[in-house]
Amino acid sequence: MSDLTQCVLTPEVPTDGFAPLGVGVHRASTIVFKDAAAYASRGERGHEGYSYGLYGTPTTRTLEAKLTSLEGGVWSFLTPSGQAANALAVLPFLAAGDHILIADTAYPPMRDLAETDLRRLGIDVEFFDPRSPGDVAARIRKSTRIVWCESPGSTTMEILDLPRIAAIAHEHGALVGVDNTWATPLNFKPLEHGADIVTEALTKFVSGHSDVLMGSITVRDAALIKPIRALIGRMGIGVSPDDTSLVLRGFETLGVRLRYSERVALDFARRIEDHPLVTQVLHPALESFPGHALWKRDFLGSSGVFSIVFSEEASTHVAASLDTLKVFAIGASWGGTRSLAAPMSIAGFRSATAWSGPDVILRLSIGLEDEGELWEDVERLLASLDVTVNGAASEASLKTVRRG
Repeated sequence: MSDLTQCVLTPEVPTDGFAPLGVGVHRASTIVFKDAAAYASRGERGHEGYSYGLYGTPTTRTLEAKLTSLEGGVWSFLTPSGQAANALAVLPFLAAGDHILIADTAYPPMRDLAETDLRRLGIDVEFFDPRSPGDVAARIRKSTRIVWCESPGSTTMEILDLPRIAAIAHEHGALVGVDNTWATPLNFKPLEHGADIVTEALTKFVSGHSDVLMGSITVRDAALIKPIRALIGRMGIGVSPDDTSLVLRGFETLGVRLRYSERVALDFARRIEDHPLVTQVLHPALESFPGHALWKRDFLGSSGVFSIVFSEEASTHVAASLDTLKVFAIGASWGGTRSLAAPMSIAGFRSATAWSGPDVILRLSIGLEDEGELWEDVERLLASLDVTVNGAASEASLKTVRRG
């Protein structure tokens, strides 16, 4: 064999006895076959076989297997982001003339997909009140193919009665999908509560380090595997094995990270709740939260993400007060090691329900920093708001006195 050929061909090295704890990174587009017959019959390998890198490598299959086990499903798929998972979870099951029901508090990009692309494809889109299974029952039709849920709801944290909603959907022949990113499979298992499909933004808590984008779809019924797999293939969607290895590494510490941020977030939520400029803290584990009973019934724990509703006079100053933060970073997403603060606009993303509070509320994601220093940061923010609001009130009172 010539030197040139030897440069291209890779010798086979025995792997017996090599048992590392870390998962190997298998990079591949082409998968070779032992003979022509094996190549000709590659389509018979099914979703578990290897035929082309787009459909999986040992690295991606390892992460899919871990997710499938934790979610309690039969198969999982990886996607380039959490929103890609949401889109690819519904598109295989919808056609022109079909109807989809979506929780009014769903992730805004999912809402945008429905309003823009699903409608363009001739799909009838309707939103429902996530707090009311009765609203689902009233809106569901013979043409309803999917009821899409997110529990807790994006930013405002509404908890759905998933078993009741799933029962209504299944009675009418519709599938139920759930975006489970807030809870992760450690805190909630939608497939055990009636869902057919569950998606995760692995970008957030599962990867846990704010340096990778990935999503997942897990299904409860094997009949759902082929439609999703086929669409992923037709659209040419795959994930990097290098990114997959990062998610697998982050997964190993998910339990300890999640429990730390859960504990600190709930402690902060209780303390913030009593502040005079705060009208409500939106955290499902708080006894004062409207959906607390459902959360306690169905969930195994909470996460490090919650929202704060300030008084009307304080809410307009929240964005400016973020500049006092020294430990929290200001940014979108959540679930990483760094704590994040982000003002979120609500009213423009509701149609089946009405948001009665200020348009802008503050979402916090608790990371892994020292909780004492994090709380000092929260106090700085609240003190800044207090000075701004009370200073404005004092000035207004002074002007009134002068006019008098």
